[in-house]
Amino acid sequence: MEFTHTGHMIYHGDADHPLAKIRYEPAEDGVIIATSTVVDPSLRGQGIARKLLDELAAYARKHQLKIRPECSYVVTAFKRYDAYEDVRLDE
Repeated sequence: MEFTHTGHMIYHGDADHPLAKIRYEPAEDGVIIATSTVVDPSLRGQGIARKLLDELAAYARKHQLKIRPECSYVVTAFKRYDAYEDVRLDE
């Protein structure tokens, strides 16, 4: 599955009507906030939300950023998976 990075969004599908997307916003220096994750019902159950978060984590690592989870999916994933410990902003 291919993902596109644009603005403050990583998505799959058409930019105007993506089938799956994760949005983030810059916060203070070195921090981005994961604000929402949305996956179209036709793609659910395929691990797409996790793949989007993997893309966001790779972006954060590349740019030496930490991720503050605001989106409920990212909050849960950060608790469930150790793979994001290096980019998770502990508060």
